[in-house]
Amino acid sequence: MTKRLYVGNLPYSISEDELRDLFNQVGEIEKITIITDRETGRSKGFGFVEMATEELAQAAINRFNGYSINNRNLTVNEAKPREERGGGGFGGGRGGYRGDRDNYRDREGGGSRERRDRY
Repeated sequence: MTKRLYVGNLPYSISEDELRDLFNQVGEIEKITIITDRETGRSKGFGFVEMATEELAQAAINRFNGYSINNRNLTVNEAKPREERGGGGFGGGRGGYRGDRDNYRDREGGGSRERRDRY
C-alpha cells in the first residue's frame, strides 16, 4: 500500500525530476506532485511524494526530514488527509458594497472631528 508524504520548505526552483531523484535514493516512488500557484505556475514551496510502501515512507522521513537543499531544510512527514472544503461562494458574506463612508459620517452628525474634540 502506498504512503503519501508531505514535503515542505522546498526550494522554489526544484523540479519534480530533481525531487524524484532525491527520493529514489530510498526506494520506489509511485507519484510526485509539486504544488504550484494557479496564476503564475510558480512552485509554492511544498509538495507530496507517494512511496510504494509504508516502510519506504518511514525511511524517507528518517532520511530527508531536516535534509538541506539549497540552504533550505526540508520538512518531511506523513501527509494528513485533505480536509473537505466548502464549494464556491464568497467566503461567508464578509465582502460587499459598503456605500460611501463619508456620506454615512455626515448623516451621523458631522463626522469624527467633533467626537475627538470632546475627549
